Amino acid sequence: MKICTIGFTQKNAERFFGLLKENGVRTLIDVRLNNTSQLAAFAKGEDLKYFLSAIAGIGYRHDVTLAPTEDLLKRYKRGETPWEAYEEEFAQIMAQRNAEEHILRTYAECDAPICLLCSEATPEHCHRRLVAEIFAKVFSPSEIIHLI
Repeated sequence: MKICTIGFTQKNAERFFGLLKENGVRTLIDVRLNNTSQLAAFAKGEDLKYFLSAIAGIGYRHDVTLAPTEDLLKRYKRGETPWEAYEEEFAQIMAQRNAEEHILRTYAECDAPICLLCSEATPEHCHRRLVAEIFAKVFSPSEIIHLI
């Protein structure tokens, strides 16, 4: 399975939708806790769903099961939790939520390639990279491509 990841910050709409189209993405999975962010108007939940379909024929799903908890996210953003600790706690959350089973049950029939969406411009310190690694484990063999 081809698994892409993308963040919408530091991209205009042309670049964002262009990257998705260039990579043949069929389904975008929004793994943000809150999909109504004001950071980019084109990335707000219902608007994004419309734009994906109208511009590129891409399906949209919002999946908070694959998002961090509000508490973890706040602590990380305030600098109280370093990235390494964030990764460990996020892994525990995913285990508690049976993320592998959830992914298999929810996305086995999904049109691929898929793309995981969050806000961070790059994947290094973003949970979408961690979620992509879980997808790759569930749907092995897989290829992860970070769209930057």
